[in-house]
Amino acid sequence: MFNGLIKDFGKIISNDGKTLSIASKLEVSMGASVAVNGACLSVVKYDSKGFCVELSSESASHLALENLCSGAPVHLEPALRYGASIDGHLIQGHIDALGKLISTQVRPSGSDFFVRLPEHILPFVAHKGSIAIEGVSLTISEIKGDIIRLSIIPITLKDTLFSEFKQGRRLHIETDLLARYAARVLEFQTRIPKHELSWDECELYSRLF
Repeated sequence: MFNGLIKDFGKIISNDGKTLSIASKLEVSMGASVAVNGACLSVVKYDSKGFCVELSSESASHLALENLCSGAPVHLEPALRYGASIDGHLIQGHIDALGKLISTQVRPSGSDFFVRLPEHILPFVAHKGSIAIEGVSLTISEIKGDIIRLSIIPITLKDTLFSEFKQGRRLHIETDLLARYAARVLEFQTRIPKHELSWDECELYSRLF
């Protein structure tokens, strides 16, 4: 699990489709989970200059590989430790879809980023809800159709690579964990015969959400 606060900017040294070699000062260990632009990947090799993470075929099929080419800068976040402060929101590092940066607008404080989302993840986004973009925990300021507006404050612009993103860039999107589970529970509720909830079921759902 991660919380969407970037701890280091890495640089892709090489990408052969199976392994990413990344230059970084991040302290890692063998088998450790690291979010690379929001994608949870496992460390298979490391030294004082950086580390390598493995790309499964499943992972590669969901990533914007053009943003992981040699020389590209990337967001890096190590996995959370139990007891650590969660300053963003809980993120699994599982990319749900690829969005597209439509435009940006400079504001008196920070900037607005407008991102188009694919239709199948729209049920999992909400006004003032949480979303992870390129591994960064953000709040949705507005939703219009399939486009969300993100208000990026100055400190986030400084501590991320967002200021370097160009119009048309494909972005790694992870929707809110609780929204996905809630949708799954409701999906199954429509498949079974209607019945009155028992007190045990009410208590179970209240604990989940």
